[in-house]
Amino acid sequence: MTRVYYKEAVGALVVFDVTRASTFEAVAKWKADLDSKVFLENGENIPAVLLANKCDQVKEGLVNNADLMRDYCNEKGFLAWYDTSAKENINIDTAARRLVEQILANSHSYRSGDEDGDVISLSDTGPSSGKKSGSCC
Repeated sequence: MTRVYYKEAVGALVVFDVTRASTFEAVAKWKADLDSKVFLENGENIPAVLLANKCDQVKEGLVNNADLMRDYCNEKGFLAWYDTSAKENINIDTAARRLVEQILANSHSYRSGDEDGDVISLSDTGPSSGKKSGSCC
């Protein structure tokens, strides 16, 4: 992708389909593209979370082994990975929360303090437990 698509990005979700191994093969390409084109203010790569989507269906390949997936993510520089289902709303909130927490931590590290007093809390006080909820959006 061109740099324009990444302009001012501070985090990324990279998604592949666990029912189609070919989509996982593209993950390394997408991550390398991200790492070569978009950076944080301090020059580091933006945080990226890998989503193994359609976990409610039969899986193919590497995603069947959590240890191998963890090793893969460490090797490629992903912040974390999650089995997800957009259809069933499984782990969508959890994965997004993890990415946002890292984005906020990165943002906070650029400032010497919270000058305006605004605080954003990501505590899990809502009805969603990160597994299932009634709606998508």
